[in-house]
Amino acid sequence: MCEAHRMSSIQVADQTFVAVPGETVADILGAPNRWRVWWPDLTLEVTDDRADKGIRWRVGGALTGTMEVWLEPMPVLHGVVLHYFLHAEPASAATVDLQAENRRRRAAGKAMAFEVKRTLEAGRAAGERPAHADLR
Repeated sequence: MCEAHRMSSIQVADQTFVAVPGETVADILGAPNRWRVWWPDLTLEVTDDRADKGIRWRVGGALTGTMEVWLEPMPVLHGVVLHYFLHAEPASAATVDLQAENRRRRAAGKAMAFEVKRTLEAGRAAGERPAHADLR
């Protein structure tokens, strides 16, 4: 298989519904101080800030690769689906348990998504129409 088509050792794809507009989620995603909390051992460089559609990063530090949060509008549900993707290789030449590392990175991505959801949906009961939906 040629190098350009080789799969990354660390492959994470996840999605979480957030009942707020994409621009509201983008405000949190665009805050570098949060990145350090969510991914403390990674250095992130924005390669594509897509505003209310998400953000893409080049990843360094403990991993080398790319990461993206894509915000898919869900107008009928008055929110977005936060899609999280990470494709990377361990930066260290040391032996890494790839299965454990994939689990750890998946959990970190889910923790980020749930923090965004918890923060932005605070005070809204499950199944309740979001307050911003009444403004339309």
